[in-house]
Amino acid sequence: MSEQKKEIAIIGMTCAACANRIEKGLQRMEGVSTATVNFATEKAAVTFDSNQIGLTEVEDRIRKLGYDVLTEEVNLNISGMTCAACSARIEKVLSRMPGIRSATVNLALETAHISYDPAALELADILQKIKKIGYEASPRTEESDHQTDYRQKDIDEKTRKLIISSILSLPLLWTMFAHFSFTSWMYVPAIFMNPYFQWVLATPVQFWIGATFYKGAYAALRNGGANMDVLVVLGTSAAYFYSVYLVLIGDALTHGLYFETSAVLITLILLGKLFEARAKGRSSDAIKNLMKLQPQVAILERDGETVEIPIHEVAHGDILVIRPGASVPVDGVVLSGSSAVDESMLTGESLPVDKQQGNEVFAATVNANGSLRIKASNVGKDTMISNIIRVVEEAQGSKAPIQRLADRISGVFVPIVVGIAIITFLIWYFVVAPGDFEASLTSLIAVLVIACPCALGLATPTSIMAGSGRAAEEGVLFKTAEAMEQTRLIDTIVLDKTGTITKGHPELTDFHVRNEKQRMSLLSLAAAAESDSEHPVAKAITSYGLQQISTLPIVESFEAIPGYGIQTLIDGQNILLGTKNLLSHHDVDFDSTIASVEQMEGDGKTVMFMAVDGVHEAIIAVADTIKDTSKQAIAELRAMNLDVITLTGDQHMTAQAIANTAGIDHVIAGVLPERKAEVIRSLQAEGKRVAMVGDGINDAPALAVADIGMAMGTGTAVAMDAADVTLMHGDLLRVVDTLKMSELTVRNIKQNLFWALAYNSIGIPIAAAGLLAPWLAGAAMAFSSVSVVLNALRLQRVKLH
Repeated sequence: MSEQKKEIAIIGMTCAACANRIEKGLQRMEGVSTATVNFATEKAAVTFDSNQIGLTEVEDRIRKLGYDVLTEEVNLNISGMTCAACSARIEKVLSRMPGIRSATVNLALETAHISYDPAALELADILQKIKKIGYEASPRTEESDHQTDYRQKDIDEKTRKLIISSILSLPLLWTMFAHFSFTSWMYVPAIFMNPYFQWVLATPVQFWIGATFYKGAYAALRNGGANMDVLVVLGTSAAYFYSVYLVLIGDALTHGLYFETSAVLITLILLGKLFEARAKGRSSDAIKNLMKLQPQVAILERDGETVEIPIHEVAHGDILVIRPGASVPVDGVVLSGSSAVDESMLTGESLPVDKQQGNEVFAATVNANGSLRIKASNVGKDTMISNIIRVVEEAQGSKAPIQRLADRISGVFVPIVVGIAIITFLIWYFVVAPGDFEASLTSLIAVLVIACPCALGLATPTSIMAGSGRAAEEGVLFKTAEAMEQTRLIDTIVLDKTGTITKGHPELTDFHVRNEKQRMSLLSLAAAAESDSEHPVAKAITSYGLQQISTLPIVESFEAIPGYGIQTLIDGQNILLGTKNLLSHHDVDFDSTIASVEQMEGDGKTVMFMAVDGVHEAIIAVADTIKDTSKQAIAELRAMNLDVITLTGDQHMTAQAIANTAGIDHVIAGVLPERKAEVIRSLQAEGKRVAMVGDGINDAPALAVADIGMAMGTGTAVAMDAADVTLMHGDLLRVVDTLKMSELTVRNIKQNLFWALAYNSIGIPIAAAGLLAPWLAGAAMAFSSVSVVLNALRLQRVKLH
């Protein structure tokens, strides 16, 4: 079995019932194992066996169901072709690529026109393929000037139709107000009351502006389904054709016409759909903003000169120059130069990060003041920003468990509403107002048009989109909608110690001297003595010294003594720096008055002793200190009634010292990496819902076993792959943000579902009782889905740390 998972962008869905029908249609196909259609993102995620079925067949099935698949077209300039065989070969190779709809190569013009599925492959993949077979290709420059977002095209088209529909419906609306006693004073031109004039105005609204509803309804019914379009078509057609019937039999003035009902209904629904489209576009702003961060050009260093090239031409290993104020085009490693880089768009951390030789830089971050030369390490889809976009898109495209209820209701919603509408008509015609066809028809139309499956279908996905997008802006990446929903249920947080609670590298915490007047000179000697060592403890001492002293003395000789420490000669002085046994071995008397060694060791610190020319002069303590925000974050987690536990392989005394400083009561220490997962399972066996927060390879098994795994973005790729949530900034406050966003998003979903269900539960009986005019019912339906989307957009304003 060769299983593939593809994402397909779909055009033409009007409500959640459409998404359900496509989902069911795809799931029935032989070879398709799973199919998930998200109405809010207008995308389908399909997993299928490529040995049994191809992507083209899946897309054809979507088209047969009455929808279309988004394709993009591009024109390329191609160089290197010498004859017709070259153009034929390029066409043949491109046509075989998954996702390519058509490829036409013109030898005379040296151009190619390609239609492809943007969900299956990118333009860069096409250009790379052409390059691989021996030709050069680049997008034609005029193309980039005219590329338009298909969603924006849809909004523009809806706006145009709405304006035309409003102009045609306004005279009809005017005549309707003339019937009310409180507006009887209004002047109504005589021609507006002419039945044939009303018929002329209503017809283009019904069949041209409303054509999209008829097409949608036909496609749904042809495939054995029903959606919102069916309700709109039934309601408006009943009003329109009944009015036509009255005009034709010459009875228009006696009974009154309903042309204004059909025209105004279509106009209001179109208005609602326009607002919905705009709001849905805003719900994916986080993704758009991330994409905008990616620069389109890079400055390449080639043969000692710099040249500006398109971003898609940058290859792994290229040397790039990043000028002050410019965005970093790809992920890379700094070869030379130093600068501060703003990484807030990735991590949410507002302070710029200092970069120098050997440091990593990431695409879309902004170089502040210095110039950098970097070597490209990850390009295209492999960059950090591309991975973030992909994670957020996958989360937004996935379904939360809470959505399954809404999906089940949406699947049977329309047939039930049609049934209720027919029953309403019959009850009115035979019981409530016997023989009154107009009153019965009015109630039937009101029931049909007030029912709104859209609000129900949009309730969950729009909240997930807005919530995950807001979280991503602050450096919290939920991998799935399910993770976003389940995180709020956590009652126990297990924290890895090193690199999660602590900084992950030792720092000098104490420097006690026998003679305070000699502090700086002794610090200078200690920092110089350790400057040639690569040991983390030595680096901590040297780093601390360089913060206090600009230049260090020259080391004349250096000797490392395994298990003890080091012996050096500096400015003619003999320096010993290491364990207490090192001093004893060299007959140096220990001076206990300098500091309390027992207290420092009790705090989990590594203690070292320094002697100069045979005299014990200083005691130095080094420790892996907690991060600046760890204490605050743990206090906030405990305030949320969460049980906070630290889990580490370190000895108990060191772990307890860190826990005491951070405010953690429960410590599980001395745990080997392979046993961390067992500890998580034992906590789960006690009935706890556990979140594990870690950053290293040794945390990966525990992250995978936990109910929710959270990986620090400063950690390893293995840990991030195993986790459900990635925290781009290595800061425990992001754990608090994760829980907060999960709670607020699920609350928002419940509000949306309640509103959608309550709206239909209350609105349909009111309409059936004849208490709602059809045009008011249409207005309510149009704005119900808009209100759901606008409520979801409130998540974009949530304040996080």
